[in-house]
Amino acid sequence: MSTTRFAPSPTGRLHLGHAFSAAIGHARARAGGGRFLLRIEDLDPTRSRPEFVAGIEEDLRWLGLKWDGEPLVQSKRTEHYAAALEQLKDRGLVYPCFCTRADIAASLTAPHGDAGSSYPGTCRGLPDDPARRETTPHSWRLDCGKALASAGLPSWQEESGRFTASKSGIGDAILARKDAPASYHLSCVVDDADCGVTLVVRGADLRPSTPIQRLLQELLGLPAPTYLHHPLVTHADGRRLAKRDLAPTLAAMREAGTDGAELAADLLAGKLPLGFAWSEA
Repeated sequence: MSTTRFAPSPTGRLHLGHAFSAAIGHARARAGGGRFLLRIEDLDPTRSRPEFVAGIEEDLRWLGLKWDGEPLVQSKRTEHYAAALEQLKDRGLVYPCFCTRADIAASLTAPHGDAGSSYPGTCRGLPDDPARRETTPHSWRLDCGKALASAGLPSWQEESGRFTASKSGIGDAILARKDAPASYHLSCVVDDADCGVTLVVRGADLRPSTPIQRLLQELLGLPAPTYLHHPLVTHADGRRLAKRDLAPTLAAMREAGTDGAELAADLLAGKLPLGFAWSEA
């Protein structure tokens, strides 16, 4: 019996890729008499919109997918993420980072920068300066070296087998941002644990997030779910579907007369409408 979740961000209308992911999660939960949960990941205050939340619910109903209980709304759970971050602070496993994106980009292109790292560690090891933290916007990053020394390299179970992370796949990830109370990584593991999610269904493009999230689960003493990273739906020419690129929406398909329940069944059977293709990454 599996508990799965569909966790979109309300930053635009859902497209065919979202429909596929939701349909798989729903089918896996219902096949064993489990639960299918809806989570609204609205921690980005600049892009999230209430009308898109309503659109998500409308699209899922059109597809014939029913979720259990009330949707979990991340913006209403910030105290849970703050508590998890405090645990990591108390153990000295995170540090404040004052770098801007421009600072990081400049350091990575400098001769002494580490081009193979997503963050060069500029603020790692700085002496704590509470006064600076009070007056200067900053993020909180995981010190992956200390974290790995504490918990070891994480492993996880996928439906295709068991995997162990490599050190190169884990960096000093941001856990809380200047403009948001928690990053995707931190909020995701806290919510999955609190809701009893046992099977994480998501696209193959999110597979690289698994090592850092499994590490956080180990550090915070949270249960480890099984993972299913499914193929992506793309345009026929291989371009990824993206809200910012105005990918065809489910709302538009509905207005054109598509039957939502039939579409969900076709997706589960591996059938795509004309103009779309499958991709493993």
